[in-house]
Amino acid sequence: MFSTLEAVCVEVISALSGQLSLSYNDATNQLLAVMGRIQEHGRAVEALVAGFAAVYHHYDFDTETPGNGYRTLVKVVHSCVLYIIHKGRYIASNCGGVFFRVDHNASEMEAYCTALCQIRALLYLAQRLLNDNELGQLYSQEGELSERFVKEYTSMHKACFYGRCLGFQFSPSLRPFLQTVVISMVSFGENYNKQQSRLGRAALSLFTSGKYVVDPELRGAEFERITQNLDMQFWKTFWNITETELISGLASITSNQVQVNLTLSVPGESLSLPLASDPSLTVTVSPPVAHWGPGPVNMRLISHTLREGQDSAELLALSRSEGPQRSLSVGFRNQRSSPSPCLLIHFHGGGFVAQTSRSHESYLKTWSRDLNVPILSVDYSLAPEAPFPRALEECFYAYCWALKNCHLLGSTAERVCLAGDSAGGNLCLTVSMKAMSHGVRTPDGVMAAYPATLLTTDASPSRLLTLIDPLLPLSVLYKCINAYTGTENESVQPIQHLDTLSALGRDTAVLLGDITQGASNWLQSLLNNTSASSPPAARPANGPQNAAPHSDDMLQCSKEFPEGFEPLRSGCLAEIRTPCTPIMKNPFVSPLLAPDILLKGLPPVHLVASALDALLDDSVMFAKKLRSIGQPVTLRVIEDLPHGFLSLSQVSRETQEASDICVGRIREVFKQESPPDTHRQPNLNHKNNSMVGHSRVDPHQPTEQYSYFSLSRFLSSTVIKLSDYSHDDVTSHTSVIYHDIHTRTRRREEQKVTEVEV
Repeated sequence: MFSTLEAVCVEVISALSGQLSLSYNDATNQLLAVMGRIQEHGRAVEALVAGFAAVYHHYDFDTETPGNGYRTLVKVVHSCVLYIIHKGRYIASNCGGVFFRVDHNASEMEAYCTALCQIRALLYLAQRLLNDNELGQLYSQEGELSERFVKEYTSMHKACFYGRCLGFQFSPSLRPFLQTVVISMVSFGENYNKQQSRLGRAALSLFTSGKYVVDPELRGAEFERITQNLDMQFWKTFWNITETELISGLASITSNQVQVNLTLSVPGESLSLPLASDPSLTVTVSPPVAHWGPGPVNMRLISHTLREGQDSAELLALSRSEGPQRSLSVGFRNQRSSPSPCLLIHFHGGGFVAQTSRSHESYLKTWSRDLNVPILSVDYSLAPEAPFPRALEECFYAYCWALKNCHLLGSTAERVCLAGDSAGGNLCLTVSMKAMSHGVRTPDGVMAAYPATLLTTDASPSRLLTLIDPLLPLSVLYKCINAYTGTENESVQPIQHLDTLSALGRDTAVLLGDITQGASNWLQSLLNNTSASSPPAARPANGPQNAAPHSDDMLQCSKEFPEGFEPLRSGCLAEIRTPCTPIMKNPFVSPLLAPDILLKGLPPVHLVASALDALLDDSVMFAKKLRSIGQPVTLRVIEDLPHGFLSLSQVSRETQEASDICVGRIREVFKQESPPDTHRQPNLNHKNNSMVGHSRVDPHQPTEQYSYFSLSRFLSSTVIKLSDYSHDDVTSHTSVIYHDIHTRTRRREEQKVTEVEV
């Protein structure tokens, strides 16, 4: 690969030099200089990659599961180099053409040259980790090394990874989605301090996003600025947009339909459960009390099929208002199924600070259908308002309540599985540990997707990816750790819960009121941007526009790198509050640090991780620890997907197949056989744990599975076109959209009821 890179660089330089039609303007000189720098970086990176490739297999879980942070860094290098080779060949072949845009191609190569430079710096840091740690140990045992990594992160340039190079390391099918997320975040951040509702700010963001679409450098610089000095309230507000009635309602339209979807509020009362070692004795489980005393625990019951007990008066008495009661139709009430022998208890992700079960409804409905089991998802209290141990207490109490009241949930609970992703995966493990310590029955198995098992500041090769990851930057990771461990004192406004009709009416009124203002601001911003913009060739040729030379304060960081090399530095330094509290090392916060006695006796643990996730090493090291003490554990490492892929299951075929892998692990806990004819049959390459198959769905037939992304694009294009109309026209068009959605939903439900009755 690197010899090919060298040859392509020589070919491009030769082609540019030989084309008399290309005048030696600033862009041409920039492109020639960039190719020379790429040659230099390629030669240095080749030696580093060879060193890692010789030893990284020692850090795998086993020979059948290749995956660790060192492997991932090499994979990232390969992805970057492959793009440069591809682009270089295009330039060499087309630089003499009439339609060749030297400015555009120079900007593209400049961005990837900068990315390769910064990745080279990460490889030097990883090399230091490799030399200082014991063989097989992924996490740094020296606090000083972790502090130096944080200092490097705060000063290193990162905007290139959020601009033209955004998502280059991930599956190509995810890149449009990642671009949408980044553009949405920077646009939302621009309008965040304006006096608008969440949906109002989202509406304004829609119209201010145009400049970030046409200018990747501006987008990258703004995203870096936001994440460098992250505001927790902004972060929670942005990610909780999916909690609004309008957005969640649109997602619900395209998700699988279920017969039971109830939100429950269980009062905090002491429970009496049989002792696991001697069922003739009982143990008392106290309600959650941390921080503000006893209180109710909120949950959501999802079941594809109505089962006995799920429509009982006792359960409906616990149902809390989430709009008009989601009553079950008469046709469904006459079709009760017998209780399922299995029960799935789910804890959602969100960094302990954001989201609820509503954000995860989409894949939970699919799981309930595929597994044919009821699912109880716990809406635990969020940090920083509710730091550790409140969330753990609520999840453990919900688990115990489900065991005692499984007859209300449509299950006999003969087999119980805990499932969760990210922060929810952490809670799955700690709830199981808490069940053992209390002497109550432990679950029959745990499925944890990309769990956080070490909430400390220890550096690892996979955590170096926080420099380039748009979904989990280091500042976000540290903010979440600070919030959950109680060292984050920011006050965040809680989410307002309104009934569906009230919230829909409020959101619609706000949206209509803001669209006109947003359109005006959008046009004005484009005019201002056009008048103030300069051609790409006018940008500095020595690097991105917000990169800055290092100052005297940064000279201390230079010793991490060989003489003659220095990564680009950011023009805006990050202010990261490094977590520092003994709570981080509490075994119920960081299960990886738990003593063996707390881990022995855990049920079988199935870990599903992503190779490109900054938390990959959390899963690898935890799986190794469980295996070392004789605990049953499996680890599956999935290629090319980011952290949080379960929430993206409707975005692409690859994420849906990854979700199916999680379902397969849960089947093992329930001892279910895989059905011969599934809704989606992934074709998996077991040798390297990568997914290479295709969906069985006919590409010419529209299906619910992939309609969410299409619907989102349709609505986005519709709202963008509304800027050409008057306020009355906007009101009329928006009303038509809502009426059409409502009509289709009502007809769909009537059709399902009729089919059941027949």
